[in-house]
Amino acid sequence: MDTFLLTLRERNTLLYWFGMLCLIGFVGCITLSLTTSRQVLGVNAFVKPAKFFIAIWIFCWTMGWYTGLLTQKPQVNLYSWILVIAMVIELVIITGQAAQGKLSHFNVSSTLDSLLFTTMGVAITIATLWTAYIGLLFFGPHHTVTDAAYLWGIRLGILFFVIFAFEGGLMGARLSHTVGAADGSLGLPGLNWSKQYGDLRIAHFWGMHALQILPLLGYYVTHRTSVLISLSAVYFLLATLLFVQALRGKPLIAYL
Repeated sequence: MDTFLLTLRERNTLLYWFGMLCLIGFVGCITLSLTTSRQVLGVNAFVKPAKFFIAIWIFCWTMGWYTGLLTQKPQVNLYSWILVIAMVIELVIITGQAAQGKLSHFNVSSTLDSLLFTTMGVAITIATLWTAYIGLLFFGPHHTVTDAAYLWGIRLGILFFVIFAFEGGLMGARLSHTVGAADGSLGLPGLNWSKQYGDLRIAHFWGMHALQILPLLGYYVTHRTSVLISLSAVYFLLATLLFVQALRGKPLIAYL
């Protein structure tokens, strides 16, 4: 673990330390969730920001690891700062709205709330487009990856991440992640994915985490490019099926 952390810090110092700050933010939100009874949609208000802190920590460390494999350092530095700024905007708005007992996403109940929601959308769109650009760099000669399966894992992982990140735009346009009812229905423990209706967050989650899973498959499971691409196709198919199931208003698991 120490070796991993040292290597990550060498590869991308900015994203390493920002990830550390996100971990601190996660602990802070968990602490607040235990000391306040304020709720949003029937769930403690600080659960959502806690989830975003941990998700952004994983995302930033993942991209910190990958960008360390690129040789175009000016582009990497610019991307890292754009990512940090965008994620700070996200986290400040999400946590600030939670502290007031308000929704952060899909909240257009006032001019200010609508502006904050739009600002988050713009920030995450910019970060996602820049992440797509980083993915394109791995299709050129400007990287140090020598294992073909691992390289394709990174390429496809970033591609799938971008595709399913933009699925968030559909949720934003609908002002809801639930299909078949209003948000706030009975959900799975911890995840809060709807047990009664379709939930677009499931495919969003599964598709975006291709960013970690596919490169891990290419590094640890198989060194054959054909096998990695086949596994990636299955992964994408499953994410697509989860998306279609949600659009049909069907829950992932109804009996838990």
